[in-house]
Amino acid sequence: MLSTEQKTQFNEILEELGKNLDISETQHNAVAKSYDAVGLHLAKYDSPLGKYSPEILPQGSFMLGTMIQPIHEDDDLDVDLVCQLVGKQDSWTQFDLKKVVGDQLKAHGTYEKMLRKPDGRRCWTLDYSEDANYHLDILPSIVDSGYRILLEKAFSATDQAEANALALRITDNTEDNYTTETDHHKWLKSNPFGYARWFFNQASLDIIKAELFSEAIQPIPTYSKERLPLQRVVQILKRHRDLMFDGDENKPISIIITTLAARAYSKEANILDALANVVAAIPNFIQDKFSEKHNKMIKWVENPINSEENFADKWVDHPERQENFFKWLKQVQKDIAEATSQIGVHRIQESFEKSLGQSLVRKTFSDIGEKARMLTESGNNQIAAKIGVSTLGTATIKPHTFYGE
Repeated sequence: MLSTEQKTQFNEILEELGKNLDISETQHNAVAKSYDAVGLHLAKYDSPLGKYSPEILPQGSFMLGTMIQPIHEDDDLDVDLVCQLVGKQDSWTQFDLKKVVGDQLKAHGTYEKMLRKPDGRRCWTLDYSEDANYHLDILPSIVDSGYRILLEKAFSATDQAEANALALRITDNTEDNYTTETDHHKWLKSNPFGYARWFFNQASLDIIKAELFSEAIQPIPTYSKERLPLQRVVQILKRHRDLMFDGDENKPISIIITTLAARAYSKEANILDALANVVAAIPNFIQDKFSEKHNKMIKWVENPINSEENFADKWVDHPERQENFFKWLKQVQKDIAEATSQIGVHRIQESFEKSLGQSLVRKTFSDIGEKARMLTESGNNQIAAKIGVSTLGTATIKPHTFYGE
């Protein structure tokens, strides 16, 4: 059983780990500037999309505040975006919409060179320079007039119907009606903003929930270094996954990790308790359901805003993905328990290095030590000891039993 002071010290480590996993303000601003420029180009007065008020909005981890740095420095940040149009030309199918968006991107000489070929199942992808190290996945979508009002109302709404109303209609070239259906209400639905509303509801206290969601869905959300415990938990779990399955395409996918973590989270006020409780409770939210399509019981990770959608539907055809998920879950449970049971700064650091990566963890402990040094030099030794940084970085303050002698 950890003492209050030990918990404080572990929370400090986990918070600092999360900060070092965050994308930097420079990266955030570069990405936002890039996709804002794309939006302006799509909305130009001479663009065939112009009269439909195209808007580029972030979705996925960039919107949820759970994006993390890649394992390797030369790997890209994967930024998911929605290209949202209010209505469309009556004759346009999904194929037509995707093509018109692509053609407008190609009309910009620079974007034409950056477009990944071939285009994806749903998105157009813009690859930025090696120096920038990110790419933008742009999903063409349609909403009806009045959508922005619905989005604003959803800040404070509690009715699930409000979230359902935030669904977009998207392009997907695997759909049977991809080249034939002109009624966009019959196209595939996606609801990234309804999901974000649910996630922030799970993550936050009611008094700040609306504020968080309101900020997250802005075209260019303000960069913030602050994160809620659930956001930090998701970041740490994703990092553990990335290290364990480096380069493996059958690794557990982020939407499953994020959804299960959010379901398992019980409003713990600190990262340590949240992380321990989430990894223990995740199995409770993986269901076994009978599938008429497969005529057998299958694993089911329910989409919280669409009970008919199973985020783990690919596990049936790719059993190695299911196997890898449960391998990962077992390993992360073991690694978290092991790291948080260590005594002595070097053992704690070594334990985290094994599961989260040497460079990340060394930087984290170095940063904490530097904070301790600055507090010591400013004469705030007692404060440093209370918040738990002193024992990581200085020898002038007597170590606590948690870390040392």
